[in-house]
Amino acid sequence: MVETCLKPLKAGLIGAGIQASLTPAMHMQEGAAQGFAYDYELIDLNQRGLTPDSLPQLLNQAEEQGLSGLNITHPCKQLVIPYLDELSDEARALGAVNTVVLKSGRRYGHNTDWWGFAESFRRGLPDARLDAAVQIGAGGAGVATAYAILSLGLKNLTVFDLDEERAAHLAQALSALFPQAMITASGDLAAAMRSVSGLIHATPTGMAKYPGVPLSPDLLAPHHWVAEIVYFPLETALLKAARLRGCKVLNGGGMAVFQAVGAFRLFTGREPDTYRMMRHFDNLTSGSRRSEDPQ
Repeated sequence: MVETCLKPLKAGLIGAGIQASLTPAMHMQEGAAQGFAYDYELIDLNQRGLTPDSLPQLLNQAEEQGLSGLNITHPCKQLVIPYLDELSDEARALGAVNTVVLKSGRRYGHNTDWWGFAESFRRGLPDARLDAAVQIGAGGAGVATAYAILSLGLKNLTVFDLDEERAAHLAQALSALFPQAMITASGDLAAAMRSVSGLIHATPTGMAKYPGVPLSPDLLAPHHWVAEIVYFPLETALLKAARLRGCKVLNGGGMAVFQAVGAFRLFTGREPDTYRMMRHFDNLTSGSRRSEDPQ
């Protein structure tokens, strides 16, 4: 049971360059709607002049201050793991943690990013064919989205990344987790796009500070679905190009909301109102064009 006004629940977000993050607002608004005080602070490494080397001290401080949990974002999702006591099965499989529950002197690592993408995809593209897809991006976000789409039943995934070794490593790791699927890395994006039903974009390209599209729009066809992780702006250049070509599209807002839904549930022990959190996110993003890369 969450304690009420006398002792607010407290949580935080550790990352670099996170001043534009909507995560605090989503958590605190949902807490207020449920009738309890909820303090959520940004622990921005850049603002504090810190590096990921400060993670042990920041975790200790969070425990001393009575925080119930921490969200973790770039560049700390993998670096935080050695300082945790236990990992969920998904966090262990992904090798990345975005949510740490602090309870009874122990630190429990979870990953709600993959579930956030899976839930967004399931709701936003319910009729999408899952025979074959290309994913652009094999970094931290790409690990989560690939795990998610394979968990939803994708049969064939081709991973593309400018760092071909990273793409090959992800394909190999996922193949061990999903032996029923065909998972490969490719350096020929054009060839891969000709034989798939959909595209997952899991890089920062399309954000205001990384403008552009991650592939030639000429590679998109009306039968493709396109799923994006960028949500500042919600309508990226990729999604605009995909719409023009008749593709069904999914913006990155759902993943942002549902990762927060999962973290709220873990921190508070309460069931969040998903639709209320989605409406709040819509209100926060309507008319805005943010340029940060927040959790």
